[in-house]
Amino acid sequence: MPRLDVTIPTADGEAAATLHLPEGDGPWPGVVMFPDAGGARPTFSGMGDRLASLGYATLVPDVYYRNAGYAPFDLATVFGDAEERARLFELMGTLDNERIVADASAYLDFLLARPEVTGDGAGTTGYCMGGRISMLVAGSLPEKVAAAASFHGGRLAPADDPTSPHLLAGNVRAKVYVAGAQDDASFPQEQFDRLDAALTEAGVEHTIETYPAGHGFAVPDNATYDKDAEERHWAALDALYSSALSR
Repeated sequence: MPRLDVTIPTADGEAAATLHLPEGDGPWPGVVMFPDAGGARPTFSGMGDRLASLGYATLVPDVYYRNAGYAPFDLATVFGDAEERARLFELMGTLDNERIVADASAYLDFLLARPEVTGDGAGTTGYCMGGRISMLVAGSLPEKVAAAASFHGGRLAPADDPTSPHLLAGNVRAKVYVAGAQDDASFPQEQFDRLDAALTEAGVEHTIETYPAGHGFAVPDNATYDKDAEERHWAALDALYSSALSR
């Protein structure tokens, strides 16, 4: 798949990203892919290529661009290493809701203005931390997001968090697809039910499912990667976007 290195102006500087394009002549629907806590890395470049092969111009941003030059993480071992885990959580802590939404607005504006992209609204998808970002963005920038997905996302609907994405359900205009992982403490059944209730009450067209796989199932460099669940997730994404994004 054709892949372009791009730079996106934001309120706090410039964010590096890769733009993954389908083969042939566009324009195509656009999608922003938000990485997991490990950030943009070769695995997500491959995932951007895979989504582009399905017919979507896919932008993969470096969500940690404010911390340029950070050492990459090994997602297969990071949570078993106390120092690396602390470094990862420190980096995650630099992204509060205000920064996430401001950055996402810049990413979406950049993507929708590209000549390779069609439509007034884009899709979003995200993994683990990125799944929460995808849902937060759908509720915060409803005029720019036409379809939103989250895979093994965490903290989508905690009861005691005033920054939770589910509290923005009333703003969402996107069609929503959420796939949780089994036995996932970051998205337990009570959050599943709370998110489902919030989206239902808001009249949002949505699907929420639990895959029979562990947290991190869709990302190939995770220790909990599951090939069958990954393939199911690609099919779900294609079905979501083909039904909700302009071609």
